[in-house]
Amino acid sequence: MTGSRETLILTGADVARALPPAECRESIERALLLLAQGLAPAPRSTGYETPGGTFHAKVALLDMGAPRFVAKINGNFPGNPQANGLPTIQGVLILFDASDGRPLAVMDSAALTAIRTAAASAVAIRHLGRAEPAVAAIIGCGAQGLAHVEALLGLHPFPEIRLFDIDRSRAEAAAVWIADHAVGTRARVASSVRDAVRGADIVVTCTSGTSFVLGAEDVGPGTFIAAVGTDKPHKREIEPGLMRRARVVVDDLAQCARGGDLHHALDAGVMRQEDVHGDLAAGVAGALPRRADDSEIFLFDSTGIALEDAAAAGIVYDRARADGLGRPVRFAT
Repeated sequence: MTGSRETLILTGADVARALPPAECRESIERALLLLAQGLAPAPRSTGYETPGGTFHAKVALLDMGAPRFVAKINGNFPGNPQANGLPTIQGVLILFDASDGRPLAVMDSAALTAIRTAAASAVAIRHLGRAEPAVAAIIGCGAQGLAHVEALLGLHPFPEIRLFDIDRSRAEAAAVWIADHAVGTRARVASSVRDAVRGADIVVTCTSGTSFVLGAEDVGPGTFIAAVGTDKPHKREIEPGLMRRARVVVDDLAQCARGGDLHHALDAGVMRQEDVHGDLAAGVAGALPRRADDSEIFLFDSTGIALEDAAAAGIVYDRARADGLGRPVRFAT
């Protein structure tokens, strides 16, 4: 109801139920087009390191039929699963009505982050990848890896998806999910990163460590890489030599220069910011040169932007209201 003072509290299960990956991808694509056209302000972010992890806050304003503001705060603690039995990423997102300041919803951000990050990768693949990719490789098979599997299958009927994780049981669990949900797709648990990526058309890296996992000699001509695990200066996935070899597309240039894989290429002196091919919003708008030929390697350096959160959170809220999801509370009297 219009003007309600109630705020919806939405759990991770609510978010997952209310955010279909394909709809999330389409909403992010529309939001990025608005950004490229100057019809949405640039999102903002800040972060802090703590012993054992990091916190980051991201905010954005977006109007796609209703003016809304989001503020998302995530804690990222890679040691949590082993040390504390807790997820690596935990946090909340608050969605506001930007016309009057009402808090519309407070929702779990981990589920939303996984789905919207994979959706952004799917947008990048759709606009910058080769036509009709056949083989995908997922490096890191936690929640984010599984979200990418689902997002990729929403784009193309991949004949083969290869899976690698240092915890083999997670790769095996992802293979079971594929067998249960994707008829005609072969899931293969790889023995190493190189075994997974050899000959793959699409490679997704979604790890949370501090060591490089993919080098210049690991991928072949024409590969599209979505690098989504590096969003802080101490995290690493893509070796600088591979960054130099690829056409690099970023979600946010300043953010990637501070804490994405671009940061390490800049530090190593193998790239300048001017060498970046462009940002994904420009790619969606058709303002980036496409592949000169099928041998070019494209790499999407994805650090996550709040505009994606806003595009996803709007879907969650509208569907939750329509389907009666969540628990309403009233903060103000």
